[in-house]
Amino acid sequence: MGDYGHNLEFGVFVEPAAQSADQVVALSVLAEEAGYDLVSFTDHPYSPRSLDAWTLMSFVAARTGRVRLSANVLSLPLRPPAVLAQAAASLDILSHGRAELGIGAGIAWDAIEAMGGRRLDPGDSVEALEEGIHVIRELWDAGEQGSARFEGKHYRLAGALRGPAPVHDISIWVGAFKPRMLRLVGRLADGWWPTTAGLKPGDLAAGNAVIDAAAARAGREPHAIRRLLNLGTVDAPARETAAELARLALEDGIGTFIVTVNDPRAMVDFASEVAPRVREAVEEARLSGPGAQPAPVGAAEAGISAPAAAPGESEDERLGVTPTPDKAVRLSDRAPWNASTRPRRDRSGPEVSYTDQGRRVSKQLIKVHDMLRGELSDLRDIVRQVHDGAMQAGDARAALNEMALRQNDWTLGAFCARYCNAVTQHHGIEDASVFPHLARREPQLKPVIDRLTEEHQVIHDAIQEVDRALVQHMTRPENHDTIQGAIDYLTDALLSHLAYEEQELVEPLARLGFYPDQVPVRN
Repeated sequence: MGDYGHNLEFGVFVEPAAQSADQVVALSVLAEEAGYDLVSFTDHPYSPRSLDAWTLMSFVAARTGRVRLSANVLSLPLRPPAVLAQAAASLDILSHGRAELGIGAGIAWDAIEAMGGRRLDPGDSVEALEEGIHVIRELWDAGEQGSARFEGKHYRLAGALRGPAPVHDISIWVGAFKPRMLRLVGRLADGWWPTTAGLKPGDLAAGNAVIDAAAARAGREPHAIRRLLNLGTVDAPARETAAELARLALEDGIGTFIVTVNDPRAMVDFASEVAPRVREAVEEARLSGPGAQPAPVGAAEAGISAPAAAPGESEDERLGVTPTPDKAVRLSDRAPWNASTRPRRDRSGPEVSYTDQGRRVSKQLIKVHDMLRGELSDLRDIVRQVHDGAMQAGDARAALNEMALRQNDWTLGAFCARYCNAVTQHHGIEDASVFPHLARREPQLKPVIDRLTEEHQVIHDAIQEVDRALVQHMTRPENHDTIQGAIDYLTDALLSHLAYEEQELVEPLARLGFYPDQVPVRN
């Protein structure tokens, strides 16, 4: 019991409501953008109000590129384990190793029976789950010689062909509460996945003890079993929530926290305000040695200050992070705004110092901006090649294929759409969380933040103008002037805005902190 030393992970539970399917997918995509490790969905095949969990996971996998996916948890009585094994392996292959398997023995037996499933008593349902796990792993073991055979009371394999093999070792996480299920977790599972709503004080410690004893009897190391926890909706202040989660990690061994989210702002706020504090407190306690209590959450935000500034050092020199300058080269004959009216923050004095953690925050903002600048450069290069006729040659077509694009006008449109979406996602995260955070911490930044928010709208309109120009370009391919003018205007607006944002926010972010490394932008 206690801390099992797992790397901390954070995930979300999104209700798979059929009536708001687009919102379900949007929240799942935002979870990746916000830096979560896992997106999960309940599995209620008998509910006419729910999307099918497996179909939904497959769809979300195609819309994301990093976050892992799992049911929370699958109802085995309605998921034949041999078919489930192939479905899980297939999703893992298609998602490049991002599928995990949350599974349970079944609840809502009236509904299961109404769907044609077998009603099982508690003992049989646990026995069936254990057999199901054996069947799944037998079929995943594609390197084993011969066909798969298994003879159980509930499931059997009569010479089934193994495979396909998953890309990675898919974890099997079991939703469990009662002692018999907990012992099964200790013997066979890769993780225990309870829900706080079903726990009483002391249940986590008692459950861990049962699992650890069963693992030891099976010759397994208890720390090999990850402990996950569904938190439900979290509405307490960030500092209090982080302190409680750090305690759960250090005292009850929880390595993965799953929060229920229905609101984009709450999702981003948890990722930026709570998760980093928990990681920081747990890391500090672990460095202090076994039995150490977590430091007061947020105390380390101040960190170890840098040495006092040397006489005559500029703000950038003290900061150790250089904002990108605005080269003031304009391509369009239209100005997106009057830059002379931009508010400016007060520059910091020599008494201000910064932590390494704060500097990492600022560097991450610049890194995200550099990604956007690189995408813009690629976009301009493609437009140039189209204009010069280079896209007619075989080499140009091969180059586009390397970018997962096809050599035609729709390719240009698809690339612009991908680029513009990345800009929109980045700005959406800023507007939803970064900007309000800074304004709360330092009210004198509000005029700057208000201006940045206004400029985000101008950039949004410029992206829309590129979209309209692309439509015209595809109907009149001989006319490049409209699309070139739109892209030049977008270039002026975006490069000017990114430079202004860095000049005004890199220093406050380094001083106040935000942890944008927890909200990466997806390419």
